[in-house]
Amino acid sequence: MAASSPHHRNLTRPLRIALATGVALVVAGALAAPGAHAVPPQAPAADAAQPRDDFDGDGYADLAVAAPTATVGGKKGAGYVAVLYGSANGLRTSSRQVIHQNTAGVPGGVETGDGFGSALTTADVDRDGYADLVVGAGGEDTDDGGVDAGLVEVLWGGPQGLSGGAKLASGRDTYDGLGSAGRLTAGDVNGDGGPDVVTVENRHDLRVLKGPFGRDGAGAGGEQVVKDVYDSRVLDLAAGDVNGDGLTDIVATENDGDEYDARRVVYWLGNRIALNPFTLVYDIDGAGLQGGENLDVGDVNADGYDDIVVGRAVDGYDSDLDNPFVKGGRVAWIPGTPKGPDGVRAVFLNQDRPGVPGTAESRDGFGTDVHIGDVDGDGYPDVVTGVPGEDLGSVSGAGAVVVLRGTANGLTGTGATTVTQNTATVPGTAEKDDRFGGAVHLGDTDGDGRADLAVGAPGENSGAGSVWYFRSTPTTVVGSAGTFGVGTLGTVAAGAKLGASFTD
Repeated sequence: MAASSPHHRNLTRPLRIALATGVALVVAGALAAPGAHAVPPQAPAADAAQPRDDFDGDGYADLAVAAPTATVGGKKGAGYVAVLYGSANGLRTSSRQVIHQNTAGVPGGVETGDGFGSALTTADVDRDGYADLVVGAGGEDTDDGGVDAGLVEVLWGGPQGLSGGAKLASGRDTYDGLGSAGRLTAGDVNGDGGPDVVTVENRHDLRVLKGPFGRDGAGAGGEQVVKDVYDSRVLDLAAGDVNGDGLTDIVATENDGDEYDARRVVYWLGNRIALNPFTLVYDIDGAGLQGGENLDVGDVNADGYDDIVVGRAVDGYDSDLDNPFVKGGRVAWIPGTPKGPDGVRAVFLNQDRPGVPGTAESRDGFGTDVHIGDVDGDGYPDVVTGVPGEDLGSVSGAGAVVVLRGTANGLTGTGATTVTQNTATVPGTAEKDDRFGGAVHLGDTDGDGRADLAVGAPGENSGAGSVWYFRSTPTTVVGSAGTFGVGTLGTVAAGAKLGASFTD
């Protein structure tokens, strides 16, 4: 997302330039010491907003990408997180870390199936001026909950990057999966200035860990559990201010009980005492608006109210009936208002809509992931979405990414562009089942005020996975490009699926 992320405006802070210390960060499993980037070659303007994913405080957004199924220390599925640091020239593979539960200072130890990195979010949870990385390990076995109860940890940001960490919460029931994919976000839901961490227990109840947090992981405000009265399953969480009252709200897309293809969008309004019960987003027919599998929150039309963008990648099910533009997957834009999200005014886009590149085909997976950020610097945040099932000529499942433009009237297909491995200047070659676009991310990695694109292709190289990163210009999202994979990181290739997810 962009440097001053619209769906985390309350988490921005004044710019602070990292001071040279001459001390290199030593992290077990790190392949290069981030200390080399402690003093940026050219710092952004002093009045720039601080990126919420700037772990070393130099004013440039950093990139954290997960490989939760990777083998670490001989333990299959233990998982790791790779971090590249931003600079005036964008992301640099020379300043990188690989962090897992055998890394010095990180709680726990690598075990089979832990899934470290199953969910990622960022916030300055200890309010020291540096963004911290909050990591879920949805398959962690815990003393309190037992098998696959799950775990949420924090890795501390600082002038030399990420170093050390603490446990924030562990699952309390068997197979709870605390911190599993899509079930982790952060925001100041009670307006006290301390970022709160929000995760999910029992698959549908919000567990709010109230910050700020001490270095022992203890939250100053305790916890709140917000019960869901329905037998739902939270698929993804995001945070933002959908009614413009200055408090962070939590938004989710859910599966309605055992019905696989039944999706809905719900939100919990922030409150200075406790998070409010959820509200359902309704469509023009007065029914619950059909959601999707993932979402992001940001002010796409720049009217002061954060909007919800939902990606719905599934198609070919009963819920397609009377549901507009679902073939091949779709993206829905739901505008925020003083009364909250307005599903009646929702706009739906798929690859058959005017201006959107490509043709809607079953199982394309358009909408597989969505992220919001201003890629062209025009003041209106844009939306990137993955299309990992896209065929490129005779190459099936090669994958693509589509960039949809934000405007004063909301999200539009007009002027949309597409990026694939066959796009000029993009490294590599499109191959069968690469699934380029399996995950997407936006962040201002070079401090120029435009959000830069990162793309995961978890199917690349027979499932080892790779990541592509680009620097945006006013006219294109692929002004320059680079890529890295398990060879660059020095990690185990088999089944790693690097690029399966980024921070929310």
